[in-house]
Amino acid sequence: MERSKYAWKWTVKPEHLEEYVKMHLSPWQEIMDEHTAAGIRNYSIFQNGNEFFYCFECDDVKKAFAYLDQSEACQRWNAITGKMVEGSFDFAEAEPIKFLREVFFLK
Repeated sequence: MERSKYAWKWTVKPEHLEEYVKMHLSPWQEIMDEHTAAGIRNYSIFQNGNEFFYCFECDDVKKAFAYLDQSEACQRWNAITGKMVEGSFDFAEAEPIKFLREVFFLK
């Protein structure tokens, strides 16, 4: 069975930190809608300086990422925010995001 919880981290370039936070405090509604349509739920982002920790639940992450990769709204969002982070936003890569290993969960 595929896992349903995912987490990863990205580092935001210092010169883009303020804009990155501002965008995520007021995300476009179409971005929210597309993530929901992709099957992503309980999505949170936590900040520690210029490191951001992302976690969400999803039953089929490959299908969700394929959906987001085809989304015009997500392509526009990623064109902006992708330049702000160290790393890749390219969902066409084999592993665009390196997921963190879960080592504890209190149910």
